[in-house]
Amino acid sequence: MPSRFCLEVAGPLACFTRPEMKVERVSYEVMTPSAARAVFESILWKPQIRWRVQCIEVLRPIRWMNLRRNEVSAVVSTRNVQQAMAAGSGQLGLYVEDERQQRASLLLRDVAYRIHADLELAERSTDPLIKYAEMFARRARKGQCVNQPYLGCREFAAEFVLVEADTPQPPPIQESRSLGWMLHDLDFSHPTDPQPRFFDAKLESGRIQVPAFSETRG
Repeated sequence: MPSRFCLEVAGPLACFTRPEMKVERVSYEVMTPSAARAVFESILWKPQIRWRVQCIEVLRPIRWMNLRRNEVSAVVSTRNVQQAMAAGSGQLGLYVEDERQQRASLLLRDVAYRIHADLELAERSTDPLIKYAEMFARRARKGQCVNQPYLGCREFAAEFVLVEADTPQPPPIQESRSLGWMLHDLDFSHPTDPQPRFFDAKLESGRIQVPAFSETRG
């Protein structure tokens, strides 16, 4: 049983938000490695395994869409939650009418990607890798998932299909360009203060080769 898997994911809308944009949501031009990892984890995640994204292939031309959306600008404070837990009751609701604000978004539309990732065992895992590889393949073939996969934002649901090794696949788009510094993933070595890590992304004949996490920059 191989440890590398490939999924084809698609959806009508996607937004892989650039972290440097503070208010408006502006998407990267293609899917980020962290978003690809989240798709694999939505099908199978266990503390004993890790997903290492190796390659992202763009299957449809990069198209944009402007959209204005209503969003809630506040969250329930941690202090209110703690007080409610201590007292056994409390006011934890948010009034949408008071906290609503309109934001502009620059989204991707009609997207499709082939994402390749290696399934690896965590350091303290004692089970064989084949156990989780078979589990993932079985779930992916049936379309089963722990939670609905999404394309950057949870409201942009993604459809997924397991790509079998012997199945012919159409080539990615024949486009090459520099994508600049792209978010790779978060560094959780300090769980209370995770730090973003970036890499110099290049689209070459419709493919992005994702470097190892150790080769990224903060």
